[in-house]
Amino acid sequence: MLQITGVALIGAFLAMIIKEQKPNLAFLLVVFVGSSIFLFLVDKIYEIIQMIQQLATNANVNMVYLSTVLKIIGIAYIAEFTSQITKDAGMGAIASKIELAGKILILTMAIPILSVIIESIIQMIPN
Repeated sequence: MLQITGVALIGAFLAMIIKEQKPNLAFLLVVFVGSSIFLFLVDKIYEIIQMIQQLATNANVNMVYLSTVLKIIGIAYIAEFTSQITKDAGMGAIASKIELAGKILILTMAIPILSVIIESIIQMIPN
């Protein structure tokens, strides 16, 4: 965490200094720092995915559902990251469209899981 905090603070201070003279370069620095922080976390993300897959295997969960849930989580994080970068660039309108697109994609991917849940509930209800 100290590495991430250090990179973030140095990037923020440099961006503030550069922003006066070259705002475009400052924005690119912010994007680079944000991407670098994400790359720091890739190993941890991989470990989390492996742990979730192991838990799902032990619980005999259908891997199709797990895969869908992981894709939904990925869409949420990517949409949030992209939206924040777009907001940093001063493009709030585009950022809100990215968020909307992410929500629609998540809902689209969740429909098969929702339908299985609804079918399971219907089967539990006595006739």
